[in-house]
Amino acid sequence: MTTGGITVKQDSGGKRIELQCEHQNGLLYVVPTERSWVCSEELMHAHSLAGFLSDLVDLDDGRVHEIMQRWGLYYRRRPRDSVADEDSE
Repeated sequence: MTTGGITVKQDSGGKRIELQCEHQNGLLYVVPTERSWVCSEELMHAHSLAGFLSDLVDLDDGRVHEIMQRWGLYYRRRPRDSVADEDSE
């Protein structure tokens, strides 16, 4: 699945997320861990990224906030059932 420079590919034992534009190019590997087993294989990458970002923001480290702001990234947790509510708007 490709969405504007982000491609998610199933690999043996995990997922590979390709991030590419004309200025940046990288790979993010997502593999099963003791924290990601609760989610389906199809959604493990979303589960792991949301959990990672939650933990990262919870560090409440000024350096993390600075880097995220530099790259225009902001993360906030939402209630799990809000996804369906926002999709219908």
